[in-house]
Amino acid sequence: MNYIQLTKENIDKEHLCCVTSNKLGTASKRAWLKQQLDQGLYFLKGDVSGKVFIEAMPVEKAWLPIIGNNYMIIDCFWVSGKYQGCGYGKELLAKLIDQAKAEGKSGLAAITSAKKMPFLSDPVFLKANGFVLADSWAPFELAALPFDDQPLPAFNCSKAPEGLCLYYTAQCPFTAQYAPLFKKIADENNIPMTLIHIDTLEKAKACPSPVTTYALFKDGCFVTNEIYSEKKIKSFLGI
Repeated sequence: MNYIQLTKENIDKEHLCCVTSNKLGTASKRAWLKQQLDQGLYFLKGDVSGKVFIEAMPVEKAWLPIIGNNYMIIDCFWVSGKYQGCGYGKELLAKLIDQAKAEGKSGLAAITSAKKMPFLSDPVFLKANGFVLADSWAPFELAALPFDDQPLPAFNCSKAPEGLCLYYTAQCPFTAQYAPLFKKIADENNIPMTLIHIDTLEKAKACPSPVTTYALFKDGCFVTNEIYSEKKIKSFLGI
């Protein structure tokens, strides 16, 4: 398979692997990517219209509450549909490793979990490719692939809020539709809820959850990073 690295010159014409039918979500994702290209974003995609891509940022600029030095953080890694089981995941990871080493990085890291969770890298795949446990924040784990003896990165989450609270970013195109929808349904049913749009690096670094694209809390406890559909929102709210 041929691979394409996103740049400022081609980002407007290239297919974004995780696009949705929601134009707002696609536009938000593309705008977010454009901003991050100036901050060291590496986005490599297969030259296909499906989901075959890997996205990574320097830990210092990653929109995640992770501290570390000189690591690249994989913030999205997806191979799906007919492209699964063909070795493209290994190829994407190998190319990212080459890129990170060329930049003099100390290693890679990715948020995963003991058991496979939605929107996270597969823990079995990462372990099979040399990643080791760097930190944990139940139910999440931080897996790392060190290149040298630099200390491993770690989670640095803030205190969780009380009440019902949903954090989200524009990194995932699905959140532009479903995060505000959660708030709309809650308001229509007089259910107190706080919706926090993480729109700066500083806000992301201060998030109470390791995952920032979509993080739902209730009374100080993490609920899910799964982006709820309208049906699931209503079920969760008891409507």
